[in-house]
Parts: sequence; structure tokens; C-alpha cells
Amino acid sequence: MRLMPGLLLLAALAPAGAAAQTVPVPLGSGKAPPPIGATPPVLVVEPVAMMIATFDANGDGKVTREEMRAGVTRSFAAIDTANTGKLGYIAFSDWATKWLGDPNALPGALETDTDSDNQITLAELQAKFDSIFTRLDKDKDGVLTRAELLTIRANPGGYGDGSRRKRGGGGEP
Repeated sequence: MRLMPGLLLLAALAPAGAAAQTVPVPLGSGKAPPPIGATPPVLVVEPVAMMIATFDANGDGKVTREEMRAGVTRSFAAIDTANTGKLGYIAFSDWATKWLGDPNALPGALETDTDSDNQITLAELQAKFDSIFTRLDKDKDGVLTRAELLTIRANPGGYGDGSRRKRGGGGEP
């Protein structure tokens, strides 16, 4: 790997272990997160969380599991135009592009296709979204608020060790 002289100097001046620092920040605390090195924490929205936020049917700023399930059903039907009840991986990629913004956004086809038949049914997609809902519902009240749909990353690179990896854990630091 070739470094520019200015970057080498910057790396030499950084305190040891600075890239490995992460600071959890509770949402709704009203306090600004402490600064970490030269990179401030950032708010991140997962594509799937952004999608779930759009399922707020009554406009109250919250999404119930029922609202989410109805939204997932509508999104599935919009791609399953032949009404087969299943999406092949190419059709699932079309679904992800339309509803998540990118064909590689998570959840992915392989993790959603639980019976490994190369087709994703509405039941499989609903089960995946149910598990995502449970993960995002931090206070376990059965409702997702906008704050629960946000993630604060103290290290915008997201890895804590200063490296940038491709999905799957490989790649160069």
C-alpha cells in the first residue's frame, strides 16, 4: 500500500489506539456525545430501518409490528406481479432496489431464504422483518420510534479498529 507523505505524518501524529475508541451514546439523553479524536459521532439509518419508518400508516411517528407487516406485504406484492407467492433472487434484488435503495442492502436474499430453495416467500420475508423489528425495538414496547430506528456510530468507519472492510469481513485495512 502506498501512502502520501501528508497521510503518513497524520498517522504518526494520531494517538495510539485512537481509532479503536468507541463510545456508546444513549438516544434521547439530550447530551452531546463526547468527541473522539478528530471524527465526531454520526447518526446512521440502516436502509431497512428507513423502509420500516415509511410503514407508519396513521402518521403518529411510530411503527407497530402490524403496520410493518402490512407494509412488507404491500412491498412484496408490488414485485410479485405474477402473484406466485415467491420471489426468485433476481426478483428479490429488484425488491431490494425499490424498497431498500440498493440490491445489496440488508436483509439479503441468502439470509432471508431460510429453506434454501432459491425463492423467498412472503412468510420468509415477514419472519426476517419480525426479527429485525425485535432487534430495533430497544425498549421492547412493541413500537418502533424514530429514535429507535437511528444508530449512533462513534467511529463512522464502524469497525473500531481503524480498518475499512467489505461486507463479509474480508478486504484490506
